[in-house]
Amino acid sequence: MEQKTDKYVLSNGMVLLGEPMGGVESVAFELMLPAGAARMPEGACGAANVISDWVFRGAGDRDNRQLGDALDGLGLHRSDSVGSSHLCVGAALESSNLAEALTLHADAILRAHLSDEEFAPARQLALEGVLAVDDEPRQKVMLELRKRFYPAPLGRSTLGVIEDLERLDAGRVREIVRTRFDIGRTILSVAGKYDFDAVCGQVESLFGACESLDSGAVRVGTRTGGYTHIPNEGAQVHIGVMTDAVPFTGDDYYDIRVATSVLSGGMSARLFTEVREKRGLCYAIGARYHSLKDAAGIMCYAGTTPDKAQETLDVIIAEFRRLAEGIGDEELERAKVGLKSSLIMQSESSGSRAGAIGSDYYMLGRVRPLEEIKERIDRTTVDSIVEALKRQPFESFTVVTIGPREVRVE
Repeated sequence: MEQKTDKYVLSNGMVLLGEPMGGVESVAFELMLPAGAARMPEGACGAANVISDWVFRGAGDRDNRQLGDALDGLGLHRSDSVGSSHLCVGAALESSNLAEALTLHADAILRAHLSDEEFAPARQLALEGVLAVDDEPRQKVMLELRKRFYPAPLGRSTLGVIEDLERLDAGRVREIVRTRFDIGRTILSVAGKYDFDAVCGQVESLFGACESLDSGAVRVGTRTGGYTHIPNEGAQVHIGVMTDAVPFTGDDYYDIRVATSVLSGGMSARLFTEVREKRGLCYAIGARYHSLKDAAGIMCYAGTTPDKAQETLDVIIAEFRRLAEGIGDEELERAKVGLKSSLIMQSESSGSRAGAIGSDYYMLGRVRPLEEIKERIDRTTVDSIVEALKRQPFESFTVVTIGPREVRVE
């Protein structure tokens, strides 16, 4: 089936995207509200996390229980997430229930009760999410790494920080919702089985009267970078390493994605082979590409023992730099196959496609057909990757460790 993208723009600027999928009876949708962690006011880190729960604790003519029952009654597989730029809510469901599901979500976004009574439990859940990270050093080291790698406030924790969450009150968070839920900059993406004309008519009815708030751009500060050690008396050292890479919008994007797969695309990839298999330095290691709209990096995690932490870090950085010296033909083919396999599997999920087309539109202003992505991956060569790495070499690294012993970062 030929891939097509439906698009409709409301007069207030809200964008509706759709991608029909043949042979399915389900549909998924995602609303991307420009209310991510980086868009929260100073001193309100974690407010987006509170809001994502609070808005569903009663909306329109339904109280908390009634709204929950109505959503459950539609058989929704609900989803919500907070990223740097957006707060996203959505669901996957049987297609005949799409209209009612959109109505309920519009209520939560436009007519949430935001009562004092329901604020405390919403904030408490956010607090518990932050506290739980103390028991998950692997997650904690990567949150701390992103915070230091990206210029403030782009790398803010999407979970929040305890001090800010404890200072939040219902009145302040209500004001954040009022000023950050900018419908004119919201993207609604739908994938699966749907009637696009019907969805357009309903979205016009639900959101068309909302005025754009002109919430503006995020003011970007400076990067902390460097090396940070967080003391912890555990038996392990958790290492996070991140270095600059071309962003999603850059010409060398596909070359860097393939290069990242050469580095960490499975059990035959370089990091797994050189750090874990040959030297036995760590029990867990992996790297992945991470991009915001205007900045990106390759981030790596390794978990090891204190006596092996220094060598683990040294080998990781050496492997990053060795990529620019060349890549074998077999490595290249394995990396391409792995990337395309991931792409195809994601394309068969309506939930993944709804998220992907919304993300594409935010990043690029258009949706990439799957064939275009596969063709660009196939077009990469050893020479194109090496040239891309020479244009933006892995020179400087942001490093965070959690554990009983520090390391040296050259």
